[in-house]
Amino acid sequence: MGNPVRMFDRRAFLRALAALGVTGAAPAYTQERPRFSEAPFALGVASGYPNQNGFVIWTRLVVDPTLPGGGIDPVRVRINWEVARDDKMKDVAASGEDFLVPAWAHSTHVEVRGLEPNRPYWYRFNIGTTESPIGRTRTAPAARSVPARFRFAFASCQHYEHGYFGAYRHILADDPELIVFLGDYIYGRHATRDAVRNHGSSEPKTLSRYRVRHALYKTDPDLQAAHAAVPWVCTWDDHEVANDYAADQPEEDVPLEEWVARRLVAYKAYYEHMPLRDRMRPTADGMRIYAQMGWGDLARFFILDGRQYRTPQACPRPGSKGGSNTVDIAACPQLFSPERTMLGRRQEAWLQTALELTPARWNVIAQQTLMAQFDQQPGPGRQAWTDGWDGYPVARKRLLEFLAAKKTPNPVVIGGDTHTFYVADLKPDFDQPRSPTVASEFVGSSISSRSSWTPERVAQMLADNPHIKFADNGHRGYVRVEVTPRQWRADLRAMESVQKPEAACNTLASFVVDDGKPGPRRA
Repeated sequence: MGNPVRMFDRRAFLRALAALGVTGAAPAYTQERPRFSEAPFALGVASGYPNQNGFVIWTRLVVDPTLPGGGIDPVRVRINWEVARDDKMKDVAASGEDFLVPAWAHSTHVEVRGLEPNRPYWYRFNIGTTESPIGRTRTAPAARSVPARFRFAFASCQHYEHGYFGAYRHILADDPELIVFLGDYIYGRHATRDAVRNHGSSEPKTLSRYRVRHALYKTDPDLQAAHAAVPWVCTWDDHEVANDYAADQPEEDVPLEEWVARRLVAYKAYYEHMPLRDRMRPTADGMRIYAQMGWGDLARFFILDGRQYRTPQACPRPGSKGGSNTVDIAACPQLFSPERTMLGRRQEAWLQTALELTPARWNVIAQQTLMAQFDQQPGPGRQAWTDGWDGYPVARKRLLEFLAAKKTPNPVVIGGDTHTFYVADLKPDFDQPRSPTVASEFVGSSISSRSSWTPERVAQMLADNPHIKFADNGHRGYVRVEVTPRQWRADLRAMESVQKPEAACNTLASFVVDDGKPGPRRA
C-alpha cells in the first residue's frame, strides 16, 4: 500500500510535520532546577522491551494530568536517571541524564545498555532533589540460553469508563517476568451505558486531547503499579486512534488530510506515554511498532501491527465509507482477493524472514485479535466479521501455510480485541475439521471493556467452529502463561467484577500445549 503522506499538498505535509513536533525551534533555555507545585511524576514510571543487556525506562513529567502540558512550564528540563542492582538504589549499575522537551510532552525513553542478563534491576529518575518512585524491571536471559521456566501475562482492551483495572493487581501477584499488551490501551468514545467512572472530556482528535486521555488512563493506580513493577512489550489496535480504522481509511467519511493528521498525533501521544524504543519514534511516514524480542532461546515474541498497513475492510456497512461489518461471505467476494493484507506486504515479509531464522523453542505471534476462523451464522452458510482475520482469509492462510511449510517450532498466536477468551487450533483449512493443526491460539478477554454479545450467543456459535476449544465472553480478565522447554501452560484468569478495583480473580480454565504437538488441550 502506498504511503498516504505522498498524497498531500506541501502545506498539508508541513502541518503534519509540525503536529509531530519535528519542525520548529527548540525551547530557548533549559531549567536546571525547575520548581514544581508538587512532584512531577503523577504518571509514575515504566520499563519495556528488555533484552539480554538492557531495557527502556520511561517517565513523563506531569503535575496535573487534566492539562495537555501536564502543568509543566514549556521549557527544556534536565532529568537524571539511575539503574541499580538493589531496591535501595545503593549499588548503581548505570546512570545518565536526558533533556525533556515540551514538543514530546516532557517524556523520556532511556535505552539502558551494558547490564547483566537475566536478573532484576531497579531504577528511578530525579530532577534536583525531586525523585520519582522506584521502578523494578529485569533483563532478558542471554542469547542461546534456555531458561528452565518463563512466566508472563498478556492483556488488552481497558475501557476506563467500563470498569477498574484491578486485574493488574492479580497479574502482579502472579509475579510475571513480562507483560505483553495487545492493544486498545485507551478508548476515545464514551460508554453507552452504566459508566463506572468518566473520561471527563470528549473523544480525542487532537494531540492535546490524546495526551490528556493517555494521562488519565495512567492515573489508574493498578495500571501504574503494573508498569512500575514489570517490563512491558506493547502493540496497539484501533482505539488508540479511532474505532475500526484501517491504515488511511477511517470509519467516518473525513478528508484524507484531516484523517492522517489525526492518526499522526495519536501515534505521537502513544509514543510519549509508553516505554518504547527510540527507533519507534513516529515520523510523518507513520510509526513502526512491529518488532521481535527473545527470551533466551526458550521463547521469541513477534509483536505485530495489524492496523497501520492493512487493506481497508471489505464490504463496509451501507452508507459507511469504512469500518467493520458482519457479512455473508457469499455476498462479499472481495474478501477472498489475494491482494488483501492484514499486515502489509513489508511487515508480512519481515515476519516470514524472522520466523525462518528463529532459534527459539516457542515462537509467539503477538497480535491484536482472534486469528481462527469464526463462523457467526449457525447452520448452513457462513458469516464473517470483516475487521478481524476473517476479513483477510487469504492473508491468514498464507501465514498458516508458511508455518506448516517451514515447520516453525511451536508457533503460538496470542490476541485480544474481542473481549472474549478463546482457545483454538489454527489450520490452513478451517473448513476441513480433520485437517492438520499447525499452531495454537489463545485470546484473552479484556481488562475492563464489555462484550457486546451474550454468553448464550457465543455458545450457540461454537457448534459451527469445532476448531475453537473454549470460548467465554462473560468475564473480564487476562491470560497467565508459564513456558518450559517441554510445555506451554495458559491459565485464563477471570475477574469476579470490574465494578470495584479490589475484586477477586479466579482461574476459569487452563490449557497446555506440549512441545512439538500443536493444538491446546485441557490441563
